[in-house]
Amino acid sequence: MRSDTPPPQITVKGMILGVVLAVVLAGANAYLGLFAGLTVSASIPAAVVSMAVLSFFRESNILENNIVQTTASAGQSVAAGVIFTLPALIILGYWQVFDYWWVTAIAGLGGLLGVLFSIPLRRSLIVEQKLAYPEGVATAEVLKVGEDPGSGLKYLAFAAIAGGLIKFAETGLRLWSGTAQAATYAGQSTIAYVGTNLSPALLGVGYIVGFNIAVLVFAGGAISWYIGIPIYSTFFADSDPVIAAQIAGGASATDAAGTIWATQIRYLGVGAMLIGGIWALVSLRNSILSGVKSGMRQYSSARSGTVVHHTEMDTPMQFVLGGIVLFVIPIFFLYQQIVDSFGIGLVMTLIMVVAGFLFSSVAGYMAGLVGSSNNPISGITIATILFAALLLLWLMGPDSAVGAAAAILIGAVVCCAAAIAGDNLQDLKAGYIVGSTPWKQQLALSIGAVSAVFVLAPILNLLLKAYGIGVPTEAHPDPLLAPQATLMASVANGVFGGGLPWTMVGIGVGIGIAIIVVDEILKARRARFRTPVLAVAVGIYLPLELSVPIFFGGILSALAANYSARRRSAVETAKNMRSGMLFAAGLITGEALIGIFMAIPIVVSGDAGVLAIADEPWAGLPGLPVVAVLAYVLYRIARGRAQPVV
Repeated sequence: MRSDTPPPQITVKGMILGVVLAVVLAGANAYLGLFAGLTVSASIPAAVVSMAVLSFFRESNILENNIVQTTASAGQSVAAGVIFTLPALIILGYWQVFDYWWVTAIAGLGGLLGVLFSIPLRRSLIVEQKLAYPEGVATAEVLKVGEDPGSGLKYLAFAAIAGGLIKFAETGLRLWSGTAQAATYAGQSTIAYVGTNLSPALLGVGYIVGFNIAVLVFAGGAISWYIGIPIYSTFFADSDPVIAAQIAGGASATDAAGTIWATQIRYLGVGAMLIGGIWALVSLRNSILSGVKSGMRQYSSARSGTVVHHTEMDTPMQFVLGGIVLFVIPIFFLYQQIVDSFGIGLVMTLIMVVAGFLFSSVAGYMAGLVGSSNNPISGITIATILFAALLLLWLMGPDSAVGAAAAILIGAVVCCAAAIAGDNLQDLKAGYIVGSTPWKQQLALSIGAVSAVFVLAPILNLLLKAYGIGVPTEAHPDPLLAPQATLMASVANGVFGGGLPWTMVGIGVGIGIAIIVVDEILKARRARFRTPVLAVAVGIYLPLELSVPIFFGGILSALAANYSARRRSAVETAKNMRSGMLFAAGLITGEALIGIFMAIPIVVSGDAGVLAIADEPWAGLPGLPVVAVLAYVLYRIARGRAQPVV
């Protein structure tokens, strides 16, 4: 649909629906990210909901639905930027609670900068280089086909109810433990471990990211738990006073393995993520430069009076540059307030602007290759925080009480900007296919991001009080892990406190280089299976129990796709896989929302077991068949043989 007079795109009903979805999806992804360290794109579920809801109105169109999903997807993106970084300030003890206005300002300004940073890249990456943007293309196909959105909504609703009920039975009623695991000592100190989390949401994550990424995440977990931990426990446990004392004191193999992972092995992931972020920047330098030049050419054409079709109308470059200056100024004052120094505040701001633009460009490009769900946001944020911490260490000295927190706040803005930039270009790809006006999508994304940030601090405080975040305490012995934020805190604090295990970081860099070499070989051979280093790095720093259900979700996706491809037409196969993806998205949304809602009675009563029908949760084994049945239903839907009854 490419006419000179397109149908209405930004409407009151569409914006209201988009904002509501942005807020809901921001909360759901905040919980998922703190729980599992991963977030997923919400564009297709938002598009399906939009088509179903707007179909009740007499006038609606494909471009209006596209604006709704663009607005909604901003919520999950800005939530990712926040939960990957700002909980680190809680873990460091710099904050006791999430300060409302600080969270809102950092996330909102970072998100808006991400939109602006990515605008000059649209024409180069989407129009000229024609990058794939797989999730953007899939969203466009859903919007174009628009076939029976009510059926798609049924898949979402059915899965959300199922995922929510299982989460309630596990965490609320405590009918079973959330993890089925076992470990033993093989010999005197060598540790062998096996385990899986029983989360429907993680199963859905694995299905959505697909077989390739799911295998790599599991491979990263295997590097940590089947290679790193056994080697360390066998050859280095005696020289590690913490581990030696734990083993000598009769600690279980499960506890000892967890300690080795937490204090040593997961830093392999830091090294791999660090080299992955640097490699992404180096390998994309020409594309970034090309994108900037393309944006400036379009600005020159507009100034000369050249007629521009509505599908090529970006936000004017003078507004982009003016907006960047406008949003950077308050960030400078926020940074200055932290360090109480004009000069250091200025340095922090410069680091943020340079890293923000460069890594927003990287995120936008990588979304074009692997989709925004697989974007290397955490890797580039680690690189930013490590560089910022080392520079601030030189400027402020090792005794600075705020140095680590200052590095985290630089990384927080960069992370929010990069998350939004990748999402922006993915949505602009969908808009390019269906014939939307780019500046209207850019405006919608800004509105969605700003709307979501106003609810993030209350949601984070609710989760903090109900479950705890990152650090086990007496009140919260099993907190939400917040894997990325925990690593961000460890890196920043390790630079200033001297406690960072640099040997493990260095080994991780070596592992990352080896994976990059393998990926380049596969790229040269045009192999379908690739090894992006940051997917492996995510698996290295996740507990293995979280990687296992993601792995099985990816296997289900591959099995269903192969089955359907052999017995169905290409159109039917695509429809079946999309139905499976909507079911998977429903599992994630249902579990996440129930996790947030259950936090309310826990906080009000002050009792973590207020809903429990047992004093202690039973073992994880009763949950295995429940999740197995759910996995089978997902498989049947994805291969086209099951229908939800709602």
